[in-house]
Amino acid sequence: MENTSVPLEHAIGERIRTLRNEQNLTLDELAASSGVSRAMISRIERGEASPTAQLLARLCSALSTTLSALFAFETQQTSPLARRAEQRLWRDPESGYLRRSVSPDGLGSPVDIVEVEFPPGARVAFERQPSDRGITQHLWLFSGRLEMTTESGSHSLSAGDCLFMGLGAGHIFHNPHDEPAHYAVILCRTKV
Repeated sequence: MENTSVPLEHAIGERIRTLRNEQNLTLDELAASSGVSRAMISRIERGEASPTAQLLARLCSALSTTLSALFAFETQQTSPLARRAEQRLWRDPESGYLRRSVSPDGLGSPVDIVEVEFPPGARVAFERQPSDRGITQHLWLFSGRLEMTTESGSHSLSAGDCLFMGLGAGHIFHNPHDEPAHYAVILCRTKV
């Protein structure tokens, strides 16, 4: 069940606007650096559009942040414990994959943990994002199977397998199988 206290589209839009304003970027400048149209960014910021994972990844790269950091909304108090019922959920409107932000927000840890349920037939391609260099990720598959294409080649993953890759490299997640893939992504920021 998805957390719905504040519509997530509005929270994502507010977060993107805040990050853009903190960096003194106009809509046109963010559009130019992300490759996302000014009109689409404006619709996202107003909570009128439900952006895909690929589009959010391009915006995050242009804003020098990650999806995990984007979904780490400001909270009044920080706690080292993130209860499952309170973990933020987001569903990609294009592929249908469900992303759960597992790590507690606001603690300043260089590590973020994300849980993903990737449906049968889903495919998501992330372009190379040079500004994400220095951020690495481990994909640890719990159940199902997943086909990964990275700059180092293609990899067929089965339950229990773990794949390491740089976030800045282009990669494709694909589940051509009949059962969902369930996995964790552990991101680590090594750059300052």
